Amino acid sequence: MSLPTRGPDPSPFDPALAGAGRTPTLAVLAGLFMLATTPFFGHLLQGSTDNLARNVLYACATAVLLGQVWRGSVWAWRLTVGFSVCAGLLVFVAGMLAGVSNWQGWIVSLAGVGFLLLGMCLVAVPSIRAFLDTRWAARGGRRA
Repeated sequence: MSLPTRGPDPSPFDPALAGAGRTPTLAVLAGLFMLATTPFFGHLLQGSTDNLARNVLYACATAVLLGQVWRGSVWAWRLTVGFSVCAGLLVFVAGMLAGVSNWQGWIVSLAGVGFLLLGMCLVAVPSIRAFLDTRWAARGGRRA
């Protein structure tokens, strides 16, 4: 009886697919940044500067993390997917609880679904995965 061998890489290198993934990857990363920073910029536009330093630091850290994903960092990709799934679930549940008594809670729930969808796009869309695979390969290693 022979042991099963490992199957092929789930996202084989395809230059055409990787080239097509550049724009969707950028759109997903920009969408994640916009979803993560919308409450801060919304409060700022309303003139509220409460916790300004913390929110600026949060926005900068988010930009650095997403920039690392763009550059091809596996650990940043894993953190981004994990954060977007956790944040998506928490925001969705909070929105549903708020939606019981206020219609704006449904908008918050949609933001949670947005986090979930964008995070899953980094994992499930073949062109995005192929593009990120080329970035990971260019950095010197496939997966840590």
